[in-house]
Amino acid sequence: MNSLEDKIENLNLSKNINKILKENNIVYIKDLWNLTRKQLKVFKLKDNEIKDIIISLQLQGLDLNKRIYD
Repeated sequence: MNSLEDKIENLNLSKNINKILKENNIVYIKDLWNLTRKQLKVFKLKDNEIKDIIISLQLQGLDLNKRIYD
């Protein structure tokens, strides 16, 4: 079972990243999964914060390229 319906808090991201995502109405992992790196930069996320998001998604078997890994 994948975790697309889980809230972003389950990714254990920093408080600052969670705050920025919530300010941009990103509440669920599926909302974050649908974004691109460029869209995350528009939210004013730094490169290292985007990398943290990518790693957290990969640990869930997901990535920003809309792939799901088992």
